[in-house]
Amino acid sequence: MDVREALSVISKEDLEILYALEKYSNRYEFVPLEVLEKSTRLPLHVLERSLYKLNSLKIIKRQSASFLGYRLTIVAYDVLAIVSLMKKGYLDKLGEKLGVGKESDVYLGITPSGKEVAVKFHRVGRTSFRHVARHRSYKLESSWLLQSKVSAQREFAALRELSSVGAKVPEPIARSRHVVVTELIKGAVELSEKPPLKDPLKAFQDVIETIDKAYNEVGIVHGDLSEYNVIVNPETSEAYVIDWPQYVERDHPRAKELLRRDVDYVVKFFRKTYSIPVETEEVYEAIVKR
Repeated sequence: MDVREALSVISKEDLEILYALEKYSNRYEFVPLEVLEKSTRLPLHVLERSLYKLNSLKIIKRQSASFLGYRLTIVAYDVLAIVSLMKKGYLDKLGEKLGVGKESDVYLGITPSGKEVAVKFHRVGRTSFRHVARHRSYKLESSWLLQSKVSAQREFAALRELSSVGAKVPEPIARSRHVVVTELIKGAVELSEKPPLKDPLKAFQDVIETIDKAYNEVGIVHGDLSEYNVIVNPETSEAYVIDWPQYVERDHPRAKELLRRDVDYVVKFFRKTYSIPVETEEVYEAIVKR
């Protein structure tokens, strides 16, 4: 069951249980039934009926080895985030899935005014803990759900700062838990698809200028930049840099190393794919000496 299906079957009582499970998730791996009864104040027969339903639908997980307890699944966390965004007026509907990444799912969202937006669910747990720990500069939380929340917090903060200086990134709109809502870049495709571009040089300049603004005006380095986290509109050749949660601060010991690597990936891709005659060192030096 995905988040859209779950939203269609969730009742008010179900939500009360999900809120209680989230509240006590830092204290218990599986929240005991008696704690849920006390927290939700639902009649026991109503509580047990909802728990049975949620567990059957795999929205929550049940364990009964040493005691009867329950915990959230990622679908439950998805539901809590979307319900929050709806209550705050940022979303009215959640539409079709637009894409799946290593550590995210992106859906189409519709605002109350009918505007289309991008809704990104962070999925840090898709990679192994060792891989995540090695490629993240920030402290990891103990739970995959909390790690995804931290990832979303970082990306939303980075996008706000980058947008404020005119960098080519999707404009951030809202965040709840592990979900980030941004503007939808219509007509854009992943640069890895190597789409024909009317003006490849413009796309290249958009990416490099964003790297430059991030480093010199915001004080961060993307740290994982490649053709897989750049989207481009083939008609306008406008390019946008996405996927920012793993950024490092400019004063990080590896910042310049990661900056050089980001620049190198971009330069080599545009040189090979679109015959842009540029060299890594020339672009890198222009950024660090600005």
